Amino acid sequence: MFLNFTQVPYAAVTQNFLTYLQDLRQSSVALTITDIRALLIAHLEHFAPAIFATPAADGSFFRCSEIFVRNFIQRALGWTIRRSTQPGQKIPVNVNEVLRNGFLRITYVVKDQDIPSGLVANSDQMQMVLQQGCNTTYAPKNSKQVTTLGSEEKCALTVLVTLTNDGLLLPFQMIHKGNMSQSLPSKNCRSMKEALENGFLFESSKTSMYWSTQATMQNFVNTVLAPHFKKVKTMNRLPHSQYSLWLTDCWSVHRSDEFLSWMATHHETIIILFVPAGCTGLFQPCDVGFQHISKHSLKISAHTDVVNEVLSQLKRGVPVGDVKIDTTLKVLRDRTVHWLWTAFSNINKPEIVKKVRPSPNLS
Repeated sequence: MFLNFTQVPYAAVTQNFLTYLQDLRQSSVALTITDIRALLIAHLEHFAPAIFATPAADGSFFRCSEIFVRNFIQRALGWTIRRSTQPGQKIPVNVNEVLRNGFLRITYVVKDQDIPSGLVANSDQMQMVLQQGCNTTYAPKNSKQVTTLGSEEKCALTVLVTLTNDGLLLPFQMIHKGNMSQSLPSKNCRSMKEALENGFLFESSKTSMYWSTQATMQNFVNTVLAPHFKKVKTMNRLPHSQYSLWLTDCWSVHRSDEFLSWMATHHETIIILFVPAGCTGLFQPCDVGFQHISKHSLKISAHTDVVNEVLSQLKRGVPVGDVKIDTTLKVLRDRTVHWLWTAFSNINKPEIVKKVRPSPNLS
């Protein structure tokens, strides 16, 4: 049942906004719930700001939640999200035995080598999509043909996240595809100064993919992981020969003879253990507890940027139909620096990091 616009508050603003959305879809622009919500908030703040300040009968205030936007688009336009699916990773049949053995292996190493909590770290590669949902968009229900601009190329990067067992979040490593300096964020983009001062690494994969490579992993160990372990040993007056433990996943680069031989030669005091195959969602601390809150922070930052971008155009007098969202790779790549720095600043607190625990508890 579509909305009757004569009975809707701010009917003219509503109709103009829906026309704008339909024009975007006609141009094959991908529209996710994040995009539509940001666009709607920007339009309302410009054309009907009173809607956020006027209390309802029960005293509550309108906040334009995602649930509201979903229902609004469904009722007003009959649109629904169109998305692809893919099979998930299979959990081992004997998963309980695998997890128990993994836990006992960690326990044995920590006890046998007397490894303190600050010398236990876990790393995980997190995919960060620059333009979320380029293959999905809101469109009329039962649409036979759903086209989107930019869906032929996925815009993403890899973020290597590392947590320590005593509650520290180590500097991120960002890996972009490409082989040139232009494939990295601009040096003067927002929050780049803070990120570099806090040890963030921005690297090109030197390939057509944005995945970790031998070179990026070796640089991470040399620049972030090993110096952190050395600092902890110095602070606690531990000998250089003190062992540390690094838990990481079964990515082919990590388990390759080349990487393990390099680690044994250059970082012989770092013991590497692997998250059991197929058990990332159950045993990997970074995956179990960190990715959800970090991706939520990234989503909020991306939403804020869209709101500000649209609102600034409306305030300059740009007609609603001419308002554009800049989704060029360079702009999105530069914005990710501030998104990641914001997530790092919000999450890098021991009381938050220490909540990141798999089952069984690895404390």
